[in-house]
Amino acid sequence: MSSIFWFRKDLRLQDNEALSAAVRAASQSSDNTVYCVYGFNSATFEKLEGIRQHSLSVAVKELSNTLDGKLTLLAANTHQELAENLVKACSETGSLEVYAMQSFDPEGVAQQLAVAKALEANGLGLRLVGSAYAVLPGVVRKPDGLNYRVYTPFYKAWNQLAQVTPIELPELGTAWGSLKDQSVRIEPSKPSPIKVRAGEGFALRTFSRFRERALDDYDEKRNRADLGGTSHLSHALAHGEIHPRTLLSVLGDSNAHEVFRKEIAWREFYADVLHHYPHTVNDYYEPRFKSLRYDSGAHAQQKFESWCKGETGYPMVDAGMRQLLAEGWMHNRVRMIVASFLVKDLHLEWTWGAAHFEAHLSDFDPASNSHGWQWTAGCGTDASPYYRIFNPILQGLKFDPNGDYVRKYIPELRHLTDSSAHEPWEVFDGYANGYPSQIVDHNTERNESLARLEEIKTK
Repeated sequence: MSSIFWFRKDLRLQDNEALSAAVRAASQSSDNTVYCVYGFNSATFEKLEGIRQHSLSVAVKELSNTLDGKLTLLAANTHQELAENLVKACSETGSLEVYAMQSFDPEGVAQQLAVAKALEANGLGLRLVGSAYAVLPGVVRKPDGLNYRVYTPFYKAWNQLAQVTPIELPELGTAWGSLKDQSVRIEPSKPSPIKVRAGEGFALRTFSRFRERALDDYDEKRNRADLGGTSHLSHALAHGEIHPRTLLSVLGDSNAHEVFRKEIAWREFYADVLHHYPHTVNDYYEPRFKSLRYDSGAHAQQKFESWCKGETGYPMVDAGMRQLLAEGWMHNRVRMIVASFLVKDLHLEWTWGAAHFEAHLSDFDPASNSHGWQWTAGCGTDASPYYRIFNPILQGLKFDPNGDYVRKYIPELRHLTDSSAHEPWEVFDGYANGYPSQIVDHNTERNESLARLEEIKTK
């Protein structure tokens, strides 16, 4: 009996546990064909910014190429429409089961539930195998059976359970099949600021280059925005073009390798938190911060627009926001800096920034985005205190000491040498090329943030 494989956020062939299960199942029958499908929500796609449209389009097209062009896109503007089309696919191919990777974010859970119900109603089955993580969300538990709410003990337990051996796709003579109706296409309607490169092959090459150039110095250079010290694999992980097992399998015991392993675990920690508290995808983990006094109205909107455009007058913040617009990506250290500035200096709610990141990040992941923002905003996990307020000037001087990162993304400051790019107000010609002046005073707004924190403490 043939199998249908439903690709989700696992756009790869190797180290794909669910796909391997589908191949083995098909190989045990006379019709050893695996029909590969991908659900495409054109309505949601149209709402995406250009960088995200192109990111998804290229990733799916590269997957189709690895399948010899035999990937069928199914219309899926609602969960029910996707479910109905999967039932039709089973009818066309004679398949009795649909294989897929299990999702744990709220949207993914709702989708697979709708599909499972529709298949079951027609005497068919949905087999969910594996996940996008080295440990399934919900598995790591404290000795008392409760979930971890703090990262460090979670990491220690996770590290004992993490799968670190990649799963090879079986070579069982299985053939890829395609459905008759292939009228659905992914065609971006908006331009991308850059040419997007994606796909499983590109992800593996990126990881190989990272191992050669930066992995052994990861502990020392990962926070430097001016250096290429990060893996640049967040896009591949978000789309499932590479699995964490593949990354973990080559790590040793050095401090640099351990720090990289911990970064992988952070992603899995946030997925675990979202699994247990699904409302936190767009709501507060610590509800008392809902009553914190945030700014609103026309002036708040004006400050937000300055932040979005990278025109706050704080070079490290502006460089990060302009990198986001130019590349659909931002250095992780800088993400924390710009997030702290939005919440603590501009007094705007973290959800504003999270929505902007969701619109523009090609590596958008619901769990990491929401809980990364809440950690910085002080309302998230891991005892992240609200009074941890990043000084955007000192952060710039520490993590971009020569000003190279700032000059790369802010042409108005390229005439300034060395660290002076971080403090143009200290140089006589710092504003000669039209760089905006500071829209707020950091020290004043820091004190204001702490005062607002005292208000909810009193309550």
